[in-house]
Amino acid sequence: MKKLASVDRSKVREWLWTFILMNIGTLCLAAGVYFFKSPNHFATGGVSGISIILADYLPLKQSDLIMIINAALIVVGFIFLGKGCTFKTMYCSLVYSGENMLFERLVPLSQPLTDQPFMELVYAMLLTGVGSAIIFNCKATSGGTDIVALILKKYTNINTGRALLISDVAIACCAFLFGIQAGLYSVLGLFAKAFIIDGVIENIGKSKCLTIITSHPEEIGKYIIEVMKRDFTRYDAHGGYTEQDKAVLVCVCKRGEALNIKSTVKKLDPTSFVIITDATEIVGKGFREAL
Repeated sequence: MKKLASVDRSKVREWLWTFILMNIGTLCLAAGVYFFKSPNHFATGGVSGISIILADYLPLKQSDLIMIINAALIVVGFIFLGKGCTFKTMYCSLVYSGENMLFERLVPLSQPLTDQPFMELVYAMLLTGVGSAIIFNCKATSGGTDIVALILKKYTNINTGRALLISDVAIACCAFLFGIQAGLYSVLGLFAKAFIIDGVIENIGKSKCLTIITSHPEEIGKYIIEVMKRDFTRYDAHGGYTEQDKAVLVCVCKRGEALNIKSTVKKLDPTSFVIITDATEIVGKGFREAL
């Protein structure tokens, strides 16, 4: 019963943390779009890019267009990505659209914040790129062409950033309707955003892989399982120089956990050999589930 309660608390904490991250991601995304992309007509792809273009031709506000287009694409996401992702996406999409509507009413903008379009492009790409990456890491999207990107990722070998780039190129090209400057900045921002998303996702998901060569596998293994709450794989080895039998333990964990394991291994077995490498993506129990 205690073990069951502990598992339930762990799931609740994980859900709350995911919920907080999704809200941080949508806030960054909405702020980047409303304060920097829209006033400068930076149509760097996505539903925000489509709405920026259409807002000049239709009697609708940009936030209303975002809501309408997202609703249609959520249906597509429900068909191809399944219920789990789509429910999170529905939440992020509604919050994202609602925050844009709130910004329109609280902080109405009729022109860019500054007369420095390149600086505003940098802030636009940082906010929207980081926001999208955080939401992607929660196995959700903000709706729109993010859904198209995840569908491409699921059914091809294309990673998230490049999939998003492919789905957004046509939209960015349409920004030339607002002039050469807006078009060039939009295309530049499109490429920058793809690299930012890839970089942030990679660093968020980065873990460590430890290969421990030791003569005291029982003590070290007990510490990894009972204290660090991680598992490991053990196999036997034979030292080429020492001609001694050794055990090799392979363990994957978070960065902070790797430091604790490394220092403890050296205390338990000063003659041990520890190899620590970066693991940019780990799919499996205790880490990221396959989408």
